[in-house]
Amino acid sequence: MKKLNYGMVGGGPGSFIGDAHRKAINIDAMATLVAGCFSRTPEKCRETGAQLGVAPDRCYTTFDEMAKAEAAREDGIDFVVIVTPNVSHYPACKAFLEAGINVSCDKPLCLTVEQADELEKLADEKGLLFLVTYTYMGHVTAKHIKEYIKAGKLGKIRTVMAEYPQGWLAYEGEWGGKQGEWRCDPKQSGGVNCLGDLGTHVENAVAHMTGLKIKRVLAKMDIVVPGRVLDDNDVVLVEFEGGATGCFWTSQFAIGHDNDLRVRIYGENGSILWKQEECEKVIMIDRDGTIVERHRGGGGIEPEAAKYGRLPAGHTEGWLESMGNLYRSFIACIEAKQDGTFKPEMVDFPTVHEGAEGVRFVHACLKSNQEGNVWVDM
Repeated sequence: MKKLNYGMVGGGPGSFIGDAHRKAINIDAMATLVAGCFSRTPEKCRETGAQLGVAPDRCYTTFDEMAKAEAAREDGIDFVVIVTPNVSHYPACKAFLEAGINVSCDKPLCLTVEQADELEKLADEKGLLFLVTYTYMGHVTAKHIKEYIKAGKLGKIRTVMAEYPQGWLAYEGEWGGKQGEWRCDPKQSGGVNCLGDLGTHVENAVAHMTGLKIKRVLAKMDIVVPGRVLDDNDVVLVEFEGGATGCFWTSQFAIGHDNDLRVRIYGENGSILWKQEECEKVIMIDRDGTIVERHRGGGGIEPEAAKYGRLPAGHTEGWLESMGNLYRSFIACIEAKQDGTFKPEMVDFPTVHEGAEGVRFVHACLKSNQEGNVWVDM
């Protein structure tokens, strides 16, 4: 199998997430970075390209230029990775989809429901693969929960409690550096901060693990830290199709929390407790109260999840490996498309459709909050 080529939009000097994507892709050595529009500043783009070994003629000034040029090359990129602030996700994704290039984009997918609908339609019409990097769902334990529930072992789900608190934006006058400044800027983040950055992870985690689809939401989105103009604390009541309920909480001023995504799922046959910061294990409680702690690498992990493990139990796998697992499936699907062996059931990563659901969730919450914290249908 030939090694694929990829390009990147964003990921220039000081970019945490661009560097993370490159490292995650390199874990399995399935693709090589050969092109990029790493910065809006040409000098910084060329500087990053030189550091990463990208030829000068494949360091582009704009992503539009890059999409057209790479699509015209016989050795053009097989997929692009988009790691820019939210505001440019939609135009960049659209440019590469229109050029016939598979896309990986960081979440949230885009800013509006209309943009999400268009990207979904365009990807489907073009027959292109589209990964939205909800990184945490690449964890073996998260995949285990999905397979366990899909097999009916938890029974009917009754309620889900999920949260994602952080504490890095807790103080007035502190903006979290480059990463925090654009998230707090409505011109770059799209009129939502905490719910777009963290709430989309919560929504996707619950949907991925349980298979439940949200029917309606009631949201309270608060601006608490002085000087902020966008939400930094959100509480969302959720009603799912089929009658299950849920409560989601996200915060950026919860001192003492780093990336504390947690999901608690309560079904008729037991409960499942999962914490992203302790991603090597999942706690499963039977209906008689028996508590079992299953570990990645152990024999109790569902086979479809266990296949993503790389190391023996006790040798910790974490966030980069989780993102690498998403890319492992994404790249394998691209290869299968190219050699004619692709089947839809091979897709084991969040797609443009999951990304679009996240955008719809955010906008339903915004509407609920703006109308006085009322129930809004998804």
